[in-house]
Amino acid sequence: MSLDVEPLSDLALVTDADDRSPDEGLVDDFAVVDTKAVEQLTEGLISHYLPDLQRSKLSLKELTQNQEVLLDTLQQEISKFKECNSVLDINALFSEAKLYYSKLVNIRKEMMVLHEKTSKLKRRALKLQQKRQKEELEREQQHEKELEREKQLTAKPAKRT
Repeated sequence: MSLDVEPLSDLALVTDADDRSPDEGLVDDFAVVDTKAVEQLTEGLISHYLPDLQRSKLSLKELTQNQEVLLDTLQQEISKFKECNSVLDINALFSEAKLYYSKLVNIRKEMMVLHEKTSKLKRRALKLQQKRQKEELEREQQHEKELEREKQLTAKPAKRT
């Protein structure tokens, strides 16, 4: 890294009587300074601090790279935690699915039991209906027999010979 330093020889100093200030002694001191000395002092100052600044720049660059690596690692860890949370969500869904499956199995069993009961009730109702029809048929036959018997028992006029 190199710092560009412009020579101070082009610097113009104002020494007019109108522009004098309380610091006018300082202006006079600046006028006496040799530009070559200023350049040498500047180069000395730069050569003194430049290696430290370059080392600092390298250290900062290394630190920035380490921070980038750390950020990447953190992002990976965050994604792993998100995956773990999604796995927990999946586990919760599976346990919920098991619960609903067991409910479904119970409902199916109840439906089968109810189907068996309704089938038994239908058979019983059919048997009762057949029994009633048989009893009605027997009553009707009994009634017809009674009517036939009454007919036979009723007095018939005798025939004259």
